[in-house]
Amino acid sequence: MTEILNPTEEPAVNPAAEPAVVEETVAATEPTATATEETAPTEETASTEAAEEPQADTSATSIATYETKADVVNRLKELAAGDEEVTRQELDILKSNFYRIHHQESDAAYKKFIEDGGAAEEYIPAPNLEEADFKAQMTIIREKRAAQAAALEQEREENFQKKLDIIEKIKTLTENPDEINRAYNDFKELQQQWNDIKEVPAEKATNLWKTYQQAVESFYDTLKLSNELRAYDFKKNLEKKTALCEEAEKLAEETDIIAAFRKLQQLHQDYRETGPVASDLREQIWTRFKDASTVINKRHQEYFEARKQKEEENLQKKTTICETIEGFQLDELKTFAEWNSISDKITALQAEWKTIGYAPQKMNTKIFERFRAACDAFFTRKSEYFQSVRDNLNQNYALKLELAEKAEALKDSTDWKATSEALVELQKQWRAIGTVPKKYSEQIWERFNGACDAFFAAKKEANQDAHSEQAANMEKKKSVIEALAAIVPEEFEGDLRAKLRAAQEEWNNIGHVPFKEKDKLYKLLREQMDRLYGFANESAAKRRLDKFKESIKSGNGSDLRSRLTRQLDILKNEIKTYENNLGFLNLSSKSKQGNALVEELNRKMDKLKADMEEVKAKLAALEENK
Repeated sequence: MTEILNPTEEPAVNPAAEPAVVEETVAATEPTATATEETAPTEETASTEAAEEPQADTSATSIATYETKADVVNRLKELAAGDEEVTRQELDILKSNFYRIHHQESDAAYKKFIEDGGAAEEYIPAPNLEEADFKAQMTIIREKRAAQAAALEQEREENFQKKLDIIEKIKTLTENPDEINRAYNDFKELQQQWNDIKEVPAEKATNLWKTYQQAVESFYDTLKLSNELRAYDFKKNLEKKTALCEEAEKLAEETDIIAAFRKLQQLHQDYRETGPVASDLREQIWTRFKDASTVINKRHQEYFEARKQKEEENLQKKTTICETIEGFQLDELKTFAEWNSISDKITALQAEWKTIGYAPQKMNTKIFERFRAACDAFFTRKSEYFQSVRDNLNQNYALKLELAEKAEALKDSTDWKATSEALVELQKQWRAIGTVPKKYSEQIWERFNGACDAFFAAKKEANQDAHSEQAANMEKKKSVIEALAAIVPEEFEGDLRAKLRAAQEEWNNIGHVPFKEKDKLYKLLREQMDRLYGFANESAAKRRLDKFKESIKSGNGSDLRSRLTRQLDILKNEIKTYENNLGFLNLSSKSKQGNALVEELNRKMDKLKADMEEVKAKLAALEENK
């Protein structure tokens, strides 16, 4: 019969030895994840930080790529509708791909617009039509993950209660030493149940495991089995823990630090679930496993410290970019060139942003939202400016179209003077109006300028005909002047006044002459008219005086003298009035019209003076006849 070992002969086990050492290691290597169940990270917290912006993940995990935004949205819909677990990493990958594709499409659309002849200032980015659906699916998935997390937490609480029940059952088995050998199979079954139950709340894991270890070791201390059975059990446990130590030591060669750390968590879980070894080997095997864990924990800590420093540097770079974009004085931008210059700078900053990695997780979303808000603010203001300019260009086009239509309505007019003035005024209005859209500029100018050119070409042609006619008229008027110049009044037979009236009528019936010759010809005409009329007037005055002298010989001199005296006074007053008027005109008018009026007044005044001399001669004749 196999000897039953007395429980008091088994080496004492410190039930808190292993976890206590682990907690020491954790405290020394924080903030990396620890090897205890209490602080063991879940898949989500141990993975590379998830970004809230469209840029590439820097973790070692390979990244899936998608061809279209629709593919991304469809995958999100699958995740939203399905039952598979959705990791934070996949969501980040989907988000990165969605915005990567959108930026590629926007860049391609802009390049095509420019290649097709579009002006950069007229380009308006197409809206991101899939973004609303994308965000809606992301919201559904986040809510779903939140519900899953809550369910997982509930499951952990239930597992915690189940494990407490198992501990109580093991304690119950230990309370009856006489029946403990028969309870061994029940104990092993409880151990299996313990191992089958997985996660519990992290903050309760360590104390739970300590309590469980105490109960297990208390059971073994009480167990009355043979040395062979106990030794066999300790041997198998030693083999398992040795294998776990070897696996932990191999992790030091793993290049993927995150993967190594996750594997270490599983090894610690397996180590906890493996039963005790012989008391003289317990400290040795645990020290070996702990040393291997320390190597991985240190590498994990160094990795995250380096990443944290890099993320802080990235945050500073991104903050500088935000400050640069926010610092642009948009109120001072007044031209297309100024807006496009800032636009090019922001596009370059956006390209630079894409080359910068993640910021710290608590700031990553905030800094991206700040960056996006700054960019959106600029491009919204730019779009508003370009729209206002387009509105102004369209308004200018409407005004110029109206002028073109008015010019076209006048182009066939033959009212040369009035139409010329009207078109010149339209041209002034045209120059006062600003530019029009480029695609209409040449077309509307050709319409307006073509109408103006058509009128002025017709006017020029008509003026050429008029010039020919005026040249002929000038020759006719020269003939009239030459005919008058050829008259010698003393030798002229017939009625000289009738001849002069006929010449004046002929002159008046001749049409226009070149404008620059008009005054010179008229002056020559007046000289001849004045010469001949002067002779005719003198002859008439002499005849009238001779007739007057004959008439006074019969008497009535008294009445004639009074009448002639009154007539002489009237003539003197009229001459004085003309002299005053001439003095005023000579001072105030230097135009051609003023000069013509002066000449006309001089002629009338000369006539009055001649009449006055005739009256004086008649008065003298009366004196001689007394």
